[in-house]
Amino acid sequence: MEDILSSLSTYGYILLFLYSFGGGFVAIVGAGVLSYMGNMDITTSIVVACIANIIGDSFLFYMARNNKASIKTHLVKHKRKLALSILWMRRKGDLIVFVQKYIYGVKTLIPIVMGMSKYSYTRFNILNIFASILWALVFGLSGYYSAEHLINFIQFIGENKIVMPIILLTLLGSIWLYITKLTSKKER
Repeated sequence: MEDILSSLSTYGYILLFLYSFGGGFVAIVGAGVLSYMGNMDITTSIVVACIANIIGDSFLFYMARNNKASIKTHLVKHKRKLALSILWMRRKGDLIVFVQKYIYGVKTLIPIVMGMSKYSYTRFNILNIFASILWALVFGLSGYYSAEHLINFIQFIGENKIVMPIILLTLLGSIWLYITKLTSKKER
């Protein structure tokens, strides 16, 4: 166990950077828990996750802006999510840059849709910086301050092996139903 914690404190920031580049929040929550345990630094973790998230979303925006044709071929399977992203972008405007960081399933599509539109690159980057700072603070500090409860929960799951599959199936099923409901055709 100490070897794992030692390697996490050594390579944890690199893993945190790579995971946060794609917008995942589990790594920053995990870094918050490890910071609580004394194996990482919460300030450094938040800064690393924030920078990675800024770069990741800016990269998606830039790639979509400069490679529209090739991006469109990869989005064929996601027409409904793409339409939902466009609708949210039109309705919510600048607010969607903040909101998209917390919604699984569209958090990578929003920067792509904005990049394919005529949305200002400078405006997106400014909003993305503030949204990423807020995102990293919310999840990093949530992980740090709820670490004791998370550790107790993980120990409970370790003692009761059947609980985790039930939780995962319930969570994945709920996410699937929510996204299906959002992207399904409305009957008239």
